[in-house]
Amino acid sequence: MATNEQQRKELGAFLRARREQLDRVAYGLPPAGRGRTVGLRREEISYLSGVSVTWYTWLEQGRDINPSRQVLDAVATALHLTVTEHDYVLTLAGFAPSRPGGGEAVETAPPHVQRFLDALDEHPAYALAPDWGIAGWNSAYEALYPNVATAIAEQRNLLWLIFMDPAVRALLDDWDDTSRRFLAEFRAEAGPRLGDPRYRDLVGRLLESSPDFRERWESHGVRGFESRERVFQHPTLGRLVFEHHQMRPSDQTDIQLVVYTATDAVTRQRFLGRS
Repeated sequence: MATNEQQRKELGAFLRARREQLDRVAYGLPPAGRGRTVGLRREEISYLSGVSVTWYTWLEQGRDINPSRQVLDAVATALHLTVTEHDYVLTLAGFAPSRPGGGEAVETAPPHVQRFLDALDEHPAYALAPDWGIAGWNSAYEALYPNVATAIAEQRNLLWLIFMDPAVRALLDDWDDTSRRFLAEFRAEAGPRLGDPRYRDLVGRLLESSPDFRERWESHGVRGFESRERVFQHPTLGRLVFEHHQMRPSDQTDIQLVVYTATDAVTRQRFLGRS
């Protein structure tokens, strides 16, 4: 669990980032100075939420205060937060539970989870630890992304590989969109634990190593997982189209399983006939 100070800082930075990204036109407000149409003032959020300017300013500054749930709900409504973003704010303030499980370190998927991955056979699948370390995978996933088997342990992390492995960037048909989505999903899950050493180390290394990560991290994107179509440009099999799914074993809620299912006959033919 992140320290109280870390959570307050993240809450303040998140609220400020969202406020500065708001469209004034959507609120029926005139442009700000020099015709600026993006970003509301703190005083405007104060008025819209019914929260005093001083109290809202302290929230953004990460002050050691104890806002009520009603205050946070009012601010979330004024900022037009999504359900996932609203839950994120509540979690940082201590009102909502973290994601299922306690976020314990997981190095390797338990044997029964690995057997399940293997049983999926033709469907690429892998297991993610709470910090997004890849704790297990099946042969189909290794065929889709061979580097998973050769990456050193400390770099076998989905977030690290997305931003640091050129092979992943080449494999993903929509790297820019996918990297932003994954980072926003990671942040939604990890927010309350960002002060924990392994999370802090991962984020710190990426901030130092990847300008793309640094730019996206500062935007404070937060969103929940959505099953969706994923397109891969495989170096030998060509274009592959899968649907992306997520599940959690009821007895291993600290682990999430990600499974890809082929969406068209061409992908099934190419992928199943790869050997």
